[in-house]
Amino acid sequence: NRKENESYNHMEKMGNETSVKEFILEGFPAVQHLGKLLFGVLLLLYLVSIVGNTVIVMIMWMDHRLQIPMYLFLSGFSFLECCFTTSVIPKLLAIFLSGMQTISFAACLTQTFVFLTLGVTGFFLMAVMSIDRYMAICNPLHYHSIMTMRVSFLLILFCCSIGPIVTTSLIIKVSQLSFCGSNIIKHFVCDLGPLTQLSCSDTSSIESLAFFLALFIILSSLAVTIICYINIALTITHLPSAKERQKAFSTCSSHLIVLFLMYGSCIFIYMKPNQANRLDTNKEAALINTVVTPVLNPFIYTLRNKQFRQALRDVIFKIKLLR
Repeated sequence: NRKENESYNHMEKMGNETSVKEFILEGFPAVQHLGKLLFGVLLLLYLVSIVGNTVIVMIMWMDHRLQIPMYLFLSGFSFLECCFTTSVIPKLLAIFLSGMQTISFAACLTQTFVFLTLGVTGFFLMAVMSIDRYMAICNPLHYHSIMTMRVSFLLILFCCSIGPIVTTSLIIKVSQLSFCGSNIIKHFVCDLGPLTQLSCSDTSSIESLAFFLALFIILSSLAVTIICYINIALTITHLPSAKERQKAFSTCSSHLIVLFLMYGSCIFIYMKPNQANRLDTNKEAALINTVVTPVLNPFIYTLRNKQFRQALRDVIFKIKLLR
């Protein structure tokens, strides 16, 4: 790419005398010649994700039968997915369509903050959804008195507030780094690892902080989820009828599929202390979180949920009557 080479050579000549004012997102150079085709595919997936997750949010608020904690958490997660993909995919679309790979320093830091904040929020929200399923299956008699809508809103507020708190300290540290060498980010998004690798400052403290924060966030939320589902599995095995066991399992299976996709990709990306030697493989893993999972979520949750399917049919029927 001529633009990348010129930018790189310019930075090399200027050396330490110049501070980087903008970065170049490398994207996927091996398939950049298929840019128009990949733009079409990615745009389609993005629209499916946005429409699908938006429908989940709308149906939940339009049907009073779904205004219970389980669907409140699901609609919150769907809204989060819309924001998460929107923070990343439009820029990747621009890279594929027109080769617009440059991004300003401020915009790059902003994208990193939003990307990480929404990711942290998603982990804690998934843990809260596990607790909700645990309460519904293991303590059904006390579920409605404990998991009220007010408590559910407060739990969502907690998840939304902890993300910025955790991420802000990292972004402040990154903003204080010096960038005076190459400005080519070997990724399609301004993520923390690829960004700090370009700094000519000592980044060991930031990498250590990022690693331990990732360790805490992923393992703590995963521990809560595992404990909840161990108890859920034990409870399901003791249910008297096969029909009850199947119903209980069906309410959890969708959640487990999404958990597997989220935790699998993020453990691969973030839970290694050395960032330098794995940036290329991180791009493929990041695609799972930013493209694949948000597209699959609406289908996973709606196709496997009888109550939601019925609510969707009722809303479609009402819309047809209005015509």
